[in-house]
Amino acid sequence: MYHCISRVVGGQMLLEDLGKEKLAELLGRLAEFCGVEVITYCMMSNHFHLLLRVPVRVELSDAELLAKMVKFYGKKGMLTVLAQEGLKLRGKLDPDLRASVVRRMGDVSAFMQEFKQRFSRWYNKVTGRFGTLWAERFTSLVVEDSAKALRTVAAYIDLNPVRAGLVKDPQDYRFCGYAAALTGAKAIRQGLMSFLKPADWVKAAAEYRMLLFVTGGSANRSDKAVLDPQAIKAELARGGELSLGQVLRLRVRHLTDGVFLGSKEFVNEMFARHRDRFGSRRKDGARPIRGVALPDIRVMRDLRVNTIG
Repeated sequence: MYHCISRVVGGQMLLEDLGKEKLAELLGRLAEFCGVEVITYCMMSNHFHLLLRVPVRVELSDAELLAKMVKFYGKKGMLTVLAQEGLKLRGKLDPDLRASVVRRMGDVSAFMQEFKQRFSRWYNKVTGRFGTLWAERFTSLVVEDSAKALRTVAAYIDLNPVRAGLVKDPQDYRFCGYAAALTGAKAIRQGLMSFLKPADWVKAAAEYRMLLFVTGGSANRSDKAVLDPQAIKAELARGGELSLGQVLRLRVRHLTDGVFLGSKEFVNEMFARHRDRFGSRRKDGARPIRGVALPDIRVMRDLRVNTIG
């Protein structure tokens, strides 16, 4: 599980509604092609968030791979035509072609590279722009595939437009996964339901909405104002803790820059796997998220500067 973030170069507000719609449309098509599951997403004017489940790579037959290529590239796409010619002449796909296509499956880095490059080409063509669109490769947080961790990160992503003051209710922001699910996006519904208890979407949606508006008093209220950063810092300085609902409406660096996020056991396991990347004085990996009501969630990085705002 990965929480992936990428920002527009220079922090420029280049992504207008058409661009955000294209990002969401491309995300769905590419995810289906690569076998990646999109749990939720949020497309903002100068960055985007994705919560992705990347399954173990499964070996596909030539016929299965060709069917995916036809659906994604179209019958007349160059790679599709080359694949069909190979099957017709030799009875199998060209090994180099197969390797090029398969490389994009089961690998979050390859997926993100393809996603960002395809959008950049489209955007520059439509706007008459040229040059780099994205500020960096991309950043990612490895998230434990558990209900508690996924509920926290998914809600944090869907509440991005609320934190930015664009809407009071994320269902009114059509470029996030929550709004897409409410309007019938089956893939996002399945992604959200993968960590919600009810097996029925109507009940699952009600449960998720309760999480999104836990500080509003009821599932139907969305009038909770974004907290003032100075008031938050004062409360933390007094040793107070913020509730989960307050946390999700704030920028919390741990949910983007914590490296690994999940239970204490999960983070320590990931630390052990990557032990060679840390100094000899460090004995374990799990660190608490200070000042917030997430007692069972740990991260790898013990962030102390500008963590909440």
